[in-house]
Amino acid sequence: MAPLVKICGLKTPETLAAALDAGADMVGFVFFPKSPRHIDLTTAETLGRQAAGRALKVALTVDADDTALAAIIAALHPDLLQLHGHETPDRVAAVRARFGLPVMKAIGVATADDLKDVQAFAAVSDRILFDAKPPKDAAHPGGNGLAFDWSLITGLDLSIPSMVSGGLDPANVAEALRRTGAQGVDVSSGVETAPGQKDPAKITAFVQAAKGKD
Repeated sequence: MAPLVKICGLKTPETLAAALDAGADMVGFVFFPKSPRHIDLTTAETLGRQAAGRALKVALTVDADDTALAAIIAALHPDLLQLHGHETPDRVAAVRARFGLPVMKAIGVATADDLKDVQAFAAVSDRILFDAKPPKDAAHPGGNGLAFDWSLITGLDLSIPSMVSGGLDPANVAEALRRTGAQGVDVSSGVETAPGQKDPAKITAFVQAAKGKD
């Protein structure tokens, strides 16, 4: 089965169209004001209509409260909530129960110790996203263009699907999938020309490389 491919941090109709036309399975929208990929609710509503029925819409939030989540859901109508902050397993479970949407919990990985709670998160999530742990002085928890040691999650036994992110690009995504055994990949900065500026050609190349197409 071909891996799932998620293009995250989309901000414009043109770059969203590139991801959809390339065959991305998931398209991600960032709701975190500190990020160069942040979009407002009006933009989310427009892009959400464009993506509807063509790919799964993913709302990425960072430690958002229920009020913020409700507003995002009303605007975007996402198929999946991506929790990319310091949410605990209890918080993940509460979000999933309250809003009735599948949840993907992002776990920042730098050392084996960062995986100590992975089974607890797997018990309350629908997917796990393994991302590179950001530097201590980073302004945002993802999209930093960093990779982590893929061997840390190789052979990890999870009861739910997993995805890999962090430092991926068209040149290394196939190797990441082969080495980790993950069911999908997630890219943001690896298909950009500058932070928040997606490149349609790189998006196409990434999807093709991930799915094993020339």
